[in-house]
Amino acid sequence: MSQRAVTISALAGAALLAGAGAYAFAGETGGSGSTGPEVTKASAAYVAPTADKDGSLTFTAQVSDDSGVRNLKVLAWPASMPPAPDADDMAHVESAACEPSGSSGDKAALCTYTVKVTSAEAAESPNGAWHVGVLASAENGGTTFAPKAAGFTVKS
Repeated sequence: MSQRAVTISALAGAALLAGAGAYAFAGETGGSGSTGPEVTKASAAYVAPTADKDGSLTFTAQVSDDSGVRNLKVLAWPASMPPAPDADDMAHVESAACEPSGSSGDKAALCTYTVKVTSAEAAESPNGAWHVGVLASAENGGTTFAPKAAGFTVKS
């Protein structure tokens, strides 16, 4: 299993999402009374593996903050998993690749996270609703946690 798949499945037990969705989320913020980054246009695209080719999951989101964007951590998890992950759970997951976007330079970024999905991982994944949780961090230390930045349905 790839390192990325292990990271996504650390809490969920498997790395597979299916479907598509787009959400905007202000989320829960951290820091000294400061507001955290804004996460918008969150979406995911899933390509199922075939007998001879791995599939993939790609999550993208627009992240912005007046101080600049430091990173965006990403975790996929099944809705049937109680309790939902929290911001502390995000400390050990991988970050998306974030590139400056728009006219605001480094104060806004398009963040993309892609992970390979093998046939074996797909077979181990629970059916039903899934979510993608994110933790966005700003240069000034502010954070935004969105446990359900995007949602999907896994079908066998």
